[in-house]
Amino acid sequence: MAKNKVLNKKSIDFLEKYLNNASPTGYEWEGQKVWMDYLKPYVDEFITDTYGTAVGVINPQAKYRVVIEGHSDEISWYVNYVTDNGLIYVIRNGGSDHQIAPSKWVDIHTKKGIVKGVFGWPAIHTRDSSKEESPKLDNIFIDIGAKDKEEVEKLGVHVGCVITYPDKFQILNKDKFVCRAIDNRIGGFMIAEVARLLHENKKDLPFGLYITNSVQEEIGLRGAEMITQTIKPNVAIVTDVCHDTTTPMIEKKKQGHTEIGKGPVISYAPAVQNKLRELIIETAEDKKIPFQRMASSRHTGTDTDAFAYSNGGVASALISLPLRYMHTTVETVHKDDVENVISLIYQTLLNIKEGESFSYFE
Repeated sequence: MAKNKVLNKKSIDFLEKYLNNASPTGYEWEGQKVWMDYLKPYVDEFITDTYGTAVGVINPQAKYRVVIEGHSDEISWYVNYVTDNGLIYVIRNGGSDHQIAPSKWVDIHTKKGIVKGVFGWPAIHTRDSSKEESPKLDNIFIDIGAKDKEEVEKLGVHVGCVITYPDKFQILNKDKFVCRAIDNRIGGFMIAEVARLLHENKKDLPFGLYITNSVQEEIGLRGAEMITQTIKPNVAIVTDVCHDTTTPMIEKKKQGHTEIGKGPVISYAPAVQNKLRELIIETAEDKKIPFQRMASSRHTGTDTDAFAYSNGGVASALISLPLRYMHTTVETVHKDDVENVISLIYQTLLNIKEGESFSYFE
């Protein structure tokens, strides 16, 4: 299916702008504005909630409601403690990886604007090779070039300021997208592209479609938990990222075998409604969209769980995008997979019938 080109220059320009914009968990609204601006021509109206989730709606009057969803937040850090000599210690906001921090540039978000800093690390010459310390949460620190705590405060930096990495979008070897925060702004991007295709191909859906970009997934699926109570959907198709397990130091016996370039990953898990998943698989097979399978024990760890177990039970399924180096600043995905996830969601929507219950007893 990726042979039929889905993305265009405008799409890629939007993806770059959207990824480069910082949207740390709890501070997603600027990114949501970028997303809504792109989506606006393709939807009838928007819903937003108190914490910043944004939903583009097609056919808002329809009683039967279908959600396609991604999450908009990226992992980050909080300023937690400032030393007397002006160094900054941090705590996580989401699953930020302490091991990648040393020597990274950071953006500290303050009321006065961005303050630049670096995660410092002792020079190799000063370390004892016989008992080298690994980077840990209690020994990584940020240097903003301040001589003392007072100078840090004058720059507008205080406990609670949120910190992101400034790493920008790049394309590797023509068809790999690389950036921080692909997890999971790529999901918001893909569902926006589904809306664009529906509009450009003049497809009239027999139900209401809620293109949902949730906040606060990285700290416990909280945005999805809130917005599903507002939408009260009948069906939810969630897209997030999953691990490419073909790179070194990943145990396939534990993590399974999924890889970039081999297509969308369709999940098996208790939260995944089996009849909806089979409809997705049948759609992929019918449209010759390559796909992979993944099994999740107990829960998917994605917003699928929040939708599935809400409102007395919502038929939910997960279509994942395989990604390398999750929660680093060089998250990597394959363009073909991005196009195929978009195509699979798009084609599945065309196969959902109004009023379909997905009941096992009918």
